[in-house]
Amino acid sequence: MEIKRFEGTGRMSRVVEYNQTIYLCGQTAKLDGDTIELQTEGVLKKIEDLLEKYGSDKKHVLSITIYLKDMSLFQGMNSVWDSWVIDGFEPARATVEAAMASKEILVEMSVIAATK
Repeated sequence: MEIKRFEGTGRMSRVVEYNQTIYLCGQTAKLDGDTIELQTEGVLKKIEDLLEKYGSDKKHVLSITIYLKDMSLFQGMNSVWDSWVIDGFEPARATVEAAMASKEILVEMSVIAATK
């Protein structure tokens, strides 16, 4: 089976597709605001846009790993997450605290999704 790589930067691909599965690189939204709620909304919008562009949608998300700058942000992130997730289509999920590449980044998400 062919591995397809999209939007490569020379360091990484933004999207990889293999065996009817899409892998998104970590998505951040530091420019969307300075609160966890605004950044979470921005990240989820980017995820939806990428999934749509590459033949999937949030109903086909299999797994999301969420990286938070600080676990004290967990409740604020979940307040946005809970309204984004569709009942009956909840993906597997893990949330961990992690050092971020930039001090402005509060949340990053990486996604695995099936194609439609």
